[in-house]
Amino acid sequence: MEMLAFLIPVALLLGLTGLGAFIWSVRSGQFDDPQGDAARILLDDDEPLTERN
Repeated sequence: MEMLAFLIPVALLLGLTGLGAFIWSVRSGQFDDPQGDAARILLDDDEPLTERN
């Protein structure tokens, strides 16, 4: 029972550390996709123009 009193705060501390690392990585742009942006600019998504005659 004494071990639980030690392990629960350690588990909470590790969880908060992981959450803090995740929030830091999202805010610093670690999950941005610069290669996807570079590839999307080369795609031609425009619809062909229809002739109005």
